[in-house]
This record gives sequence, C-alpha cells and structure tokens, in this order.
Amino acid sequence: MDNRLENLPFETTKAYRTAKTATEILGNGTAEQPEEQQAEPWPVLDENALHGLAGELVRTIDPYTEADPMATLLNFLVGFGNCINAGPHAVVQHDRHPGRLFVVQVGATSKGRKGTGWSTPRYSFSLLDPDWVKDRVQEGLSSAEGLIYHVRDALYKKQPVKEKGRVVDYESVLTEEAVDDKRLLLIESEFALTLTVMGREGNTLSATLRNAWDRGDLSTLTRNSPLKATGAHVSVIGHITKQELLARLDDTSKANGFANRFLWALVRRSKELPEGGSVPEAELAKLVVKLRKARDFALKVSELKRTEEARELWRTIYHDLSEGKPGMYGAIVARGEAQVLRLSVLYALLDCSDVITTEHLNAALAVWDYCEDSARIIFGDAIGDPTADAILSAIRKAGDSGMSDSEISDLFGRNKNASDLDRAKRLLLSLRKVFATKTETSGRPRNVYRSTN
Repeated sequence: MDNRLENLPFETTKAYRTAKTATEILGNGTAEQPEEQQAEPWPVLDENALHGLAGELVRTIDPYTEADPMATLLNFLVGFGNCINAGPHAVVQHDRHPGRLFVVQVGATSKGRKGTGWSTPRYSFSLLDPDWVKDRVQEGLSSAEGLIYHVRDALYKKQPVKEKGRVVDYESVLTEEAVDDKRLLLIESEFALTLTVMGREGNTLSATLRNAWDRGDLSTLTRNSPLKATGAHVSVIGHITKQELLARLDDTSKANGFANRFLWALVRRSKELPEGGSVPEAELAKLVVKLRKARDFALKVSELKRTEEARELWRTIYHDLSEGKPGMYGAIVARGEAQVLRLSVLYALLDCSDVITTEHLNAALAVWDYCEDSARIIFGDAIGDPTADAILSAIRKAGDSGMSDSEISDLFGRNKNASDLDRAKRLLLSLRKVFATKTETSGRPRNVYRSTN
C-alpha cells in the first residue's frame, strides 16, 4: 500500500491499485447490479484475497449462491479460525494472536443475502467437525453472563458446614460443570439488537467481547453470579444493515475499542438464482478433504513466524497499517496491523504452512483493504462526536453563507452549553473540516464557520 493514496478520492485509489472485481476474478457471469447500486462507491475485492484453499472454496461455491463472494470468504475464514481453536498463533511482544476474528457483514438493505453466505460454509464444517457445528456454533448474544456461560469454567459455591445447628466451617460445592470445549462461534443475524443491548446502562457485553477478542479470559464481577472462563476461543459473525449500524453504533462503542476489533465488510446479493442452488456433493467432498487436512495440520502448530521476505513486506506496510487516521473511520480501522496479522495466520494454516509467507500476507492485506474501504464508505468522514457531526452537517447545508456562533447555538435549541459547543467547533477546526472568518462589529466580533468542502 502507498501512503500517497491517503488523500486521494475513493475511486482514484481503486484505479491506482488496479485490483480486479469479484466478478472478474470468479468469471461466473455474476448478474449486473442495478444502476442505483452501480452509482454507489463499493469496495473492490483484490484477487490476492482468493489465495489458496480459501479462494478455491469461494470459487467452487460462488456459482451456486446469491451471497456476496466476500461474505462466503469471510465466513470460511472465521469458521476455520474458530474450529482450529487458539493453539496456532503469532506473537507481538507478549500478546498472542490466534486466527480469532470478529466480522460484521453490512448490507445496504435487508436484501443483501448476508445470511446465505454461511449456508454452504456451515454445511462444509458439519462434514468436517459435526460436534463443533452442533454444539459450539450458537446464536443470541444478549449479555456478558450468557456469553461466559457457554465457555465457563467450573463454578463452585461456598456453603456452610454445620454441626448441631452451628456453622463450623465452609466447603466449596460444585454447582456448574465446566465446559470442556472452549470454542464458540456466535452467529448474530440481528447484530443491531446486540448493539442496542450494549447501549443499556450497566451492560458489560462490550467489555466482555473486547476481552474475548484479546485474550479469551472472561469473568463477571457480580456477587450473585461470579462466572469465569479461561482460555475461551470466541469468534463472531454478525449481520446488519448500513442504516441500522449508523444509527446504533454510538460514540462510546467507537471510542472504547469495541468497533475496531471487528472487520466491517459491505456485502450485497451477487446474482439472482430463482431455483436456488447447491454445490454438487462430489465437488464439496473434495474441498472437505482439503479442509480436513488443513485443520489437522493446524492442530499441531503452535507459533507461526514470518519468512524473511514476509518480514520485509511487513516493514514496508506497517506504517500505513498502524498510522492513526482521523474521525470515526479512523477509530474503526485502528487495529489494522493486528487484523492483518490474524488473517495472515489463517491463510498460512490453510496452506498447511507453519510460516507466514508474502503470499499469505498479501492475501490478508487484500481482505483488510476490502474491509478498510468498506469502513470508509459506511462511516464516511463522520467524526464520531455527535455534537461536532451535527454542527458539520448543518454548516455544509448552509453552503457559502456559513453559520455564526449564534446560529450554531440555535441548532440545538440553545440547550447545549457553551463549553460543549466550543469544544465541538475546536475539534472541527483542528480536523480542518471547517474554517472560520471573523468580522468586527460594534460589539463582539462575529465568527462565521464554513465547510472546507
């Protein structure tokens, strides 16, 4: 990736990269999108993302599904990463990064066929590991306690020991058996509900999910329900519409690092199949054989390291991945280097390789580019500060006339205190979203704010 792309328009950036679209890569006669969809910017799927077994799976499935190829790809990567558990990993300082991913697929509408992208991957994994699919793939993410319960350690409760009616001691009594299999893949077809639950006062689901992505050691601090899980391996696949996401992902979720632990990917229906479709069993069986080989290999691997060539590539791209970007978009993509690292681990393991090569790193970068550009399109230049975003929107609507301090105050019915408004205006000025001109009057100088666009 080139730092010169940073300030280029989206379409120019895509032309510079000369990446192929999914239709060009797959060559399966994908139906053209309606004109209104063609007019919208859309992320480009680079052919490097279809490297190795992951690409073979997507190419085989694509003619038989209406799902977006990116949805199919991400579902396989997330599913494989959870199925193999947290044993194989890369290391950054003292932190382990297994192939544990959180992904949310974002459709422009409810017709994006987000759910169908899991159908064939789920069936394939059921042939590979039926117990995992049956017991460790769950739906319904509503509370931290519910999540931890599915990957819990044994739960003991102290009970009094009595002699002749007097308490002489206490003993620990097992009240809940431990869950032996700490893998858990959560499929959230209504991720908007998850975001709504997280917004409720006192709900600790956001913090628990952040810990699940980081380390897998989870606990609740409630006295009545002291649940605990160690070594949990939790992955998430969520579905949401763009409208729901923008309405429910609040500034807190952005700021506390919840959102940037997810890969956000725009998806839409790839084609119309009135009669439906399914991959011929013979073709699918061949893929499952390869998937089983990769799974069995991964279970024997511990730490993965980059080859010297991959290390050189990593040094080249690291600045762009780790550099902070402004606004809400910047907060959403703030863990680019960690996400690419985890993706590269998965691509290596699918190749039955215990080292990360440049091919695996390029594949991971291609997935990240798609998700990063999805975030750019979804969140645009939103700042993530509700007051500042509201002011910016109003200033842009005002056009060349701009808005004065008094008019900005009127925008909120004069219900915002001056310090909040001053902070928001300073933020807009510092990010160069607006500029101010000062006009001398007989009284206090009059500031007028105009959009830099």
